[in-house]
Amino acid sequence: MSSNSEGLRALEEQRLGPVLRRRDQVQPGTTDQRLLDTEGDSQWVHTDPWRVMRIQSEFVEGFGALAELPSAISVFGSARTRPGTPEYETGVRLGRALVEAGFAVITGGGPGAMEAANKGAREASGISVGLGIELPFEQGINEHVDIGVNFRYFFVRKTMFVKYAQGFVVLPGGLGTLDELFEALTLVQTRKVTRFPIVLFGTEYWSGLVDWLRDTVVAEGKASERDLLLFHVTDDVDEAVAMVTKETGH
Repeated sequence: MSSNSEGLRALEEQRLGPVLRRRDQVQPGTTDQRLLDTEGDSQWVHTDPWRVMRIQSEFVEGFGALAELPSAISVFGSARTRPGTPEYETGVRLGRALVEAGFAVITGGGPGAMEAANKGAREASGISVGLGIELPFEQGINEHVDIGVNFRYFFVRKTMFVKYAQGFVVLPGGLGTLDELFEALTLVQTRKVTRFPIVLFGTEYWSGLVDWLRDTVVAEGKASERDLLLFHVTDDVDEAVAMVTKETGH
């Protein structure tokens, strides 16, 4: 093969690590050259490959921060729950009772019901964890959190909630709370996780959802009757703690 042919082939085919580029997808220069070049466009920090590195770093930081946690329960609920309300005080009692039962408490780290559970855990001298999320309207990690990790990506944060908890207690909440609830129900239903109790706290608040699941979703064959056994509903803090304690074998 002539040198001209080899040169043409080099322009038509380029290997960048595991990636093969050909024809008009060949990029000028080498990876090292682009790494060491201090000039040029900074848009690379917004590309998908760079996002993958950020995602990886969030997993590494989360795993590192939480790896040595003792048995824990994730508590979810509305960020809009106001201090001093019965709902807020229930969150405080729940956080305290979980610590007294030997659990660490994990929340989303924000205000409202999350703050209440963190407060109860801290007052009981337990481990109070907050897993925050970067949002335009987020108020940051509440003051009752002892170990806090802020995430850019919802799915990384959601992995931490499940990986480092032995169960969920779900206080009245909005769309974010429902998201976490149905994520957990799906993981248990599909057996991606096992021995994972899910407790809905507040029979009046959750009754409409439970009725819809039973009378519409199950009735129309979109779920099975046994799927209604994936969660428990209660109004009693001690009963909620007893449920997660029994199912986790704690």
